[in-house]
Amino acid sequence: SLVWAATPGMLFWKNRDSSLHPLNLSWVFGYNSSLAVHSLMDGEDWVLLYISSHIVVIHDILGNKQYHLQGHTNVISCLCVSEDKRWVATADRGPDALIIVWDSYSGVPVRTIFESHPEDGVCAIAISQDAKYLVTISAGTVQKVCVWRWTLPTEKPMCSTELKPEFGRQDYVIFNPQNPHEFVSNSKTQVIFYLWVRQSQLWDENTAWLLSPQTFKCLVGQFSQSVFHFNNTQALTGTSAGKLVVWDMDNPRTLPEELPAKPHGVTATKVVSMQKESLTVLKVLESCVVTGDVKGQVKFYDGQLRLLTIYSHDKVGPIQSISFSTILRDPPGASPDSSQPFLTSWSDSSNSVSLTLNRNFILSTSDATMFHVATDSTNFERIMKEAKKAVNAIACHPQEPLVAAGSHCGLLKVWDYKETQYLASRIFTEAGIQCLSYDPKGYLLAAGFTDGSVYILDAISLQSICDKFQFSQGPVTHISFSHDSKYLATADENHSVTVYKRVLQNGSRCWEHLAGLDSHYKPIRSILFGVHSDSNEPRLLSLGEDRQLVEYDLNSSIKDHLVVTHRDRLEQAAVPLCLAWYPQLGTESFFLTANNCYKMKLYNTTTKMCRKTLLGPTYGSPLEKIQILPRTSSADPQQHYLVYITKDKVGLQILPVDGNPHKSSAFVCHPDGASDFATSHDGRYIFTAGGKERTFMKWKVNLPALDAAAFLGGEDLIPFYNLLDGGREGKFFRELEDYFYYVQLCSQGIDTMENRQVSTHIPLEEIPSVMRAIGFYPSEEEIEEMINEVKFSKYVDTGEQVTKINLGDFLKLYINHRPALGLSMKTIQRAFQVLGYDNEKGDKVIDTGDFLSLLQCRGEQMTEDELAECLTTLLGRRPGEGGSEPDTCDPTGAAALTEEEIPAEITAEVFVADILGLPIAK
Repeated sequence: SLVWAATPGMLFWKNRDSSLHPLNLSWVFGYNSSLAVHSLMDGEDWVLLYISSHIVVIHDILGNKQYHLQGHTNVISCLCVSEDKRWVATADRGPDALIIVWDSYSGVPVRTIFESHPEDGVCAIAISQDAKYLVTISAGTVQKVCVWRWTLPTEKPMCSTELKPEFGRQDYVIFNPQNPHEFVSNSKTQVIFYLWVRQSQLWDENTAWLLSPQTFKCLVGQFSQSVFHFNNTQALTGTSAGKLVVWDMDNPRTLPEELPAKPHGVTATKVVSMQKESLTVLKVLESCVVTGDVKGQVKFYDGQLRLLTIYSHDKVGPIQSISFSTILRDPPGASPDSSQPFLTSWSDSSNSVSLTLNRNFILSTSDATMFHVATDSTNFERIMKEAKKAVNAIACHPQEPLVAAGSHCGLLKVWDYKETQYLASRIFTEAGIQCLSYDPKGYLLAAGFTDGSVYILDAISLQSICDKFQFSQGPVTHISFSHDSKYLATADENHSVTVYKRVLQNGSRCWEHLAGLDSHYKPIRSILFGVHSDSNEPRLLSLGEDRQLVEYDLNSSIKDHLVVTHRDRLEQAAVPLCLAWYPQLGTESFFLTANNCYKMKLYNTTTKMCRKTLLGPTYGSPLEKIQILPRTSSADPQQHYLVYITKDKVGLQILPVDGNPHKSSAFVCHPDGASDFATSHDGRYIFTAGGKERTFMKWKVNLPALDAAAFLGGEDLIPFYNLLDGGREGKFFRELEDYFYYVQLCSQGIDTMENRQVSTHIPLEEIPSVMRAIGFYPSEEEIEEMINEVKFSKYVDTGEQVTKINLGDFLKLYINHRPALGLSMKTIQRAFQVLGYDNEKGDKVIDTGDFLSLLQCRGEQMTEDELAECLTTLLGRRPGEGGSEPDTCDPTGAAALTEEEIPAEITAEVFVADILGLPIAK
């Protein structure tokens, strides 16, 4: 097998260009600096293992290669590596949390444990010295400790115990290297020792050994990490006060046949003051005790805690982890010291003795920096310096293979993504970077900051070409250049749009503030530059969660006065989330929007009329941002693709959009939230920013794989049949056919004796009736959009309106317009939360009079006759003869008809079950 024959370093021999997926992870920039970094190989190859979001990255530093272990769908919360550096165990937190054991030689996941801690996942994990056992601590409010024999195919732990809340949140655990049946964990204030034994093949599940810290005569501080001493009679715990707590344990340390009645003796015998600075890392390796602290110092002590040597550098921040190479150096002239096999004695010309490590090590710091320390020369070589705060901004150069990423820590970095080489960086100390944009020619890079400032930089040197602008009162969320680089527009969290203009002053070009406007009253989701169809002048649009699409007249705008030409409401109930220009696939020009109900809509660029509503990708959350994928030089000019991100995924969609789910594909990119994305100028790569995960990722695009998936999904109506309950042969479709043909009979007259005209079409005005008959209840505005969509579908090409629709087109219309996730009781309950009040029982209710008044006076208003007819039909009574339509909102007539059937107070459940007559899912 791959695992049996695997050798160190063989991962990087694999050819990963033959992937069958539309998107393939190519490179990960940044890492989780709160987790440990491990050295897998040293010497000629520096191979590190670290965590980036939900990915385990194995990185060949000198060879500039990465291999990615992918299997988690949540951000990885903890990891551990076996003593021989072969087995890697990772765990995550969140829904469907996993524990995965990987073979670092082959990259194969050799064991996956499902539902280990289903409540909240895992917060700490350790592997025994013999690599047979794992111990995990859950992340829940009530923590559970489990021991696993991961080499056995069982989903149940060998033993487990629950911890009391007063023990504090245990977040670190480690095995005794000399006894896999013993381990220790600690929180900030408590240390717990454990012993587990096997009795007659049954595992006792109540064997945790508990210990609270005793009151010492000095300030101890908070606990950081604990280890077992190599003498096997003591344990050590590091603290934030720079001290080591020494715990004495029973000797000899032998595994009893049965659990004793009381915990074995563990007592805190002394507190040793090691230094003033807080200890963050504590390790025992061979015959040394190793500490790391907040000042970046690494110190080595012997078994009696006497200082042996110190490694420090002024550029090293607070140490997060230390990982030693498995390769032993043998320096020329070195004479091994039998009492310190981990150290080598050196004699200098003055006959003094200094101790030098015979293993190199890797340091990682909490400020996201890694160092390789060559112990023979005390040389600290910085391997990596990444963002230590959220990465929300990313942009690709329009002509060169360059990508820029900005972080909330003020770090701006530019990479050559083709060669994966870091090129330039700049640190802004005043505020964090929130958004980035290159100008279309690639000369400038604009940056929006969290303090509302805007910088315009040289794209190569990253130096400012003019003074910063400070016209936004809140963080700048969007920034974009016009196609001719004459204008720069920004949007901020205060719902304002600000425009800057390039001008000529003293013979040189510079930028000045033009005007700003509070265009929206809810968050702005997109700002979009375009080109007027009748000229080459820039066109600027902004879209907000207030459902308003605002268009600005840049030519007429003057200093401090931004002119609005149009303000259009795009949605009735849904919230539009993103906006993009649609490729010119026909005579008519469109822009594309996506809303929070998983719908995509095409609007005419001139009239702003909704021309088409389509089912968008449904991958757990709505589309957050969209962009047309640039075409490669060899691409079919008629073939276009859309790139999008959802809350946690990145995906591709084949255009034109038609509601076919097989034309779309998505992959988890950032489980804690994707903040932004950018596409390379040639359309070969997509870059996603992970926000608070502090990473961004490079994805290679493989369009033939997406085309193949769409082809295999079927042609014409086959993909749409599969979206129906029961498919083409199911009961639902048969009912739809019956309703469709019944409407044909009605349109020709039920009682006619004349020969009937057999047709495959029904009149457009019958669309609402059939939709309601099959369980979709559109609003009047939705009905108008559906009818207009069909009526004007051929108008631009033929000049004629369509007056009828066939069954196939009706099926597509139904699939694309119906609620993507069906009817939801939660939606109705939310409405009652807003419109209702709490009654004596604490239920959210609406007064019957208010209920009838709302239906007649708000939204799409109903007349009294319409309301009375609807209610009496729903409640099983014959409608009255009707009456004159009232001029005002007077619900008394409808109330009189239904006062016996409708209670005085209506709950969401009564409304659904008793009035609408719909079943409520239990």
